[in-house]
Amino acid sequence: MTKSILAVDDSASMRQMVKLTLSSAGYQVMEAADGRDALSKAKSGSFNMVLTDLNMPNMDGLTLIRELRTLPAYRGVPIVFLTTESDAGKKAEAKAAGATAWIVKPFQQDQLLGVVRKIVGA
Repeated sequence: MTKSILAVDDSASMRQMVKLTLSSAGYQVMEAADGRDALSKAKSGSFNMVLTDLNMPNMDGLTLIRELRTLPAYRGVPIVFLTTESDAGKKAEAKAAGATAWIVKPFQQDQLLGVVRKIVGA
C-alpha cells in the first residue's frame, strides 16, 4: 500500500522539490501552503506522515503540530520538521509539541528519503 505524506511549506519550489523526491520513491504526496491549509487537509484526509516547515504565514509549524496532536487520528502520526532553523531551543520546543524528527534545509534527497523510509517504511 502506498504511503501518503502531507508536505507543508510556504515555498512552492520547496514543496515541489519535496514532492519530486518522495514521489520518485513511490510515496503519494499532497501539498499544503501553510499550517492552516495543512490542518484543513489533514482533517479531510488521512496521511501516514506530515513533513512541515517551521516558519510560515497564517499558522506556523509548531502550532500545526499542536493542533494535529489534539486530533485522535494524528496522535500517533509521525511529524517531521523540514526547516532552515537549527536552534536547540526550537528543537526542544518542537519535541515538546510532538515533533518526531528534524531535518535542516537544504536537504539532500538521500537524507530525506532515508528519514522517511525509517519512519514510515517504503
